[in-house]
Amino acid sequence: MNNTHMKGNIFGLFTILLWSSLALFTVLSGSIPPFQLLTISFFIASFIGLVMLKKQKKSIKDLFKIPLKVYFIGVYGLFGYHFFYFVAIKNAPAVEANLLNYLWPLLIVIFSAFLPNEKLKWYHVLGTFLALIGAFLLVSKGGKLEFEEEYTFGYISALIAAFIWSSYSVISKTLKAIPTYAVTGFCLLTAFLSLLAHLALEQTVIPSSTQVLASIMLGLGPVGGAFYLWDFAVKNGDIKILGSLSYLAPLLSTLILVFMGVASMTTAIALACGFIIAGSIISSKEYMKVLTKFFVKS
Repeated sequence: MNNTHMKGNIFGLFTILLWSSLALFTVLSGSIPPFQLLTISFFIASFIGLVMLKKQKKSIKDLFKIPLKVYFIGVYGLFGYHFFYFVAIKNAPAVEANLLNYLWPLLIVIFSAFLPNEKLKWYHVLGTFLALIGAFLLVSKGGKLEFEEEYTFGYISALIAAFIWSSYSVISKTLKAIPTYAVTGFCLLTAFLSLLAHLALEQTVIPSSTQVLASIMLGLGPVGGAFYLWDFAVKNGDIKILGSLSYLAPLLSTLILVFMGVASMTTAIALACGFIIAGSIISSKEYMKVLTKFFVKS
């Protein structure tokens, strides 16, 4: 495993850590409608890309050199995923919708098997399924799930969201020649489309200072800045490991809410913790060996 490969996996882990703050900042954003919140967050995220362009001695003109099909893939991933996720949450119970949505890490591991020079091994599959069990315990709070026919549209939307994000991540793996600063264009277009969706579907809310700060933090972190890290991660890291490790996001998100006093620790959360950590370790077996050798040499 070379340094770039390891760096990609580390960036992926940082992305997952940022995603784990999503629930907290979403709670703090209060009554801001989803698409209005996305508009603000992706607008903030665009500035990260502009800083990246300047640092790399590039300009906005360089964004126009990115092939149109790449922009289609980027908008498909960023806007498409969030659009169908919010449709799912509005048209189905949140617990069931979230569980179906969290099939995306599993789908990443499965889809990665179709990539050139990628081999799906038994521990990738076992680790991911253990993490999926943990996610089930987490989002269901240890209870039973009831998939009712009247929420079929919401369930389908959640599955579409999972498919979009997993396929976008795997497709990004094949676009290694496309610089990460291209995500700047993805964010700008997603902010624009989110604004259109907000104007068409929602009523504008004037946010408080706390809500504005939460929106900015979302743009700097889980709904913005994280996508630049994820782009580098999937292009350079082990996408199978990243897929399995992604189940840490809902777990860490819940633990943050517990730590902040927004949620309470339960037996279900403790069991979910065990399953997700065990699954992540098993699926990352090769990477763990490399890290062990590294620290032993140090």
